[in-house]
Amino acid sequence: MPETIAFKLNDKKVSLSVDGERTLLWVLRTDLGLTGTKFGCGEGHCGSCTVLVNNVAVRSCLLKTKNVSGKEVVTIEGLAKGGKLHPLQEAFMAHDALQCGFCTPGMILSGVGLLYSNPRPTREQILHGLENNFCRCGAHTRIVDAVQEVCKTA
Repeated sequence: MPETIAFKLNDKKVSLSVDGERTLLWVLRTDLGLTGTKFGCGEGHCGSCTVLVNNVAVRSCLLKTKNVSGKEVVTIEGLAKGGKLHPLQEAFMAHDALQCGFCTPGMILSGVGLLYSNPRPTREQILHGLENNFCRCGAHTRIVDAVQEVCKTA
């Protein structure tokens, strides 16, 4: 049954009439056209659907849309500000921390969530923080290097 759900999405207020039981992943992709959030496993294991909710990295494939009511959601499309990429997006490019790009949005948002909770993580903490985001291309070492680069400049 449709209900009105209001939240802040990428710095803009939105109000949608949707079934609050639908996952945020599908509302973002199909209703709002934000396809940077990827569907991977659909079970919260791979991390490709990661978004930030109140600056915490969450799996949007598991999150019911009604649970973001009144909260702030950031997708990869909303991470850049004023036409300037987020420092972690820049570091991903500088370290060639992407190949196919499928995991990249989730990896970046998981990394940003980690940096919000711990601005200066050790390499071991970065590895632990990203261990549930899968990259099948083998760019994991470069991804960790990119997160470390941002820690040095934070």
